[in-house]
Amino acid sequence: MKGTRFAVFGGVYNNHLSLKATLDDARSRGAQELFCLGDMGGFGPNPDRVFPLLRDVDDLYVMQGNYDHSIGNRLDDCACGYTDPRDNHFAQISYDYTLENTADTHKDWLKQLPGTFRKTWGRRRVLMAHGSPRRINEFLWESMCPDAFLASLLTDAEADLLFVTHTGIPWKRRLPDGRMVVNVGAIGRPANHGQTTVDYALVEVKDREVEVSIMPVAYDHQELAREMREEKLPEEFVETVLTGWWTTCLEVLPAKERAAGKY
Repeated sequence: MKGTRFAVFGGVYNNHLSLKATLDDARSRGAQELFCLGDMGGFGPNPDRVFPLLRDVDDLYVMQGNYDHSIGNRLDDCACGYTDPRDNHFAQISYDYTLENTADTHKDWLKQLPGTFRKTWGRRRVLMAHGSPRRINEFLWESMCPDAFLASLLTDAEADLLFVTHTGIPWKRRLPDGRMVVNVGAIGRPANHGQTTVDYALVEVKDREVEVSIMPVAYDHQELAREMREEKLPEEFVETVLTGWWTTCLEVLPAKERAAGKY
């Protein structure tokens, strides 16, 4: 007998095509509720094509990421947390494009979104955040998160199961005490692994236990690349969509995650 299913995803990055594919995939697998962990904008084309898929949908809950906070408040940059000039250069191109091409009604909607979700699934206290429970733009990289740190993070957050996004690369880890941290990756661009698919987390609650699977999703990435070129976005962004390898936002990567990529 199947249990109750949920879907958790983040990092839409203006990719309306992968968003629709993700929603369709999750619902086809029986997800009863879907949770978006923020960052609707950035990287991709045509921001306003995303919002009709997210707003006023009964089974879909959306939180604010750092990008959404900046766009909603009409700030000067994305507050992504980058420190390297090259990362910030491409981030600013993406942010300026998204800010200019997002309608005011959607900006106002982004401004009022919540910053976290709390649920109880089975016997687990669930917390969903964008970057981390501590900071909206904190990067939780797998290679930089020892078990002791994750255990402390969960204890401070009063959670048994934590979902985050922001880094764009999915991973999950169950601690020795049974608690779990899941980075759901991003659905807006591939995870720097040479595949054009994107990722989300499918959750199944059965007999009060929680299981999480990272699910790859294919979408029409060729059409997205066409739209990106039509909007005159950087060719570096287009290459990532077509090849699955990151060409920008690389300097923020820890050594292990950087070594797993092509550049």
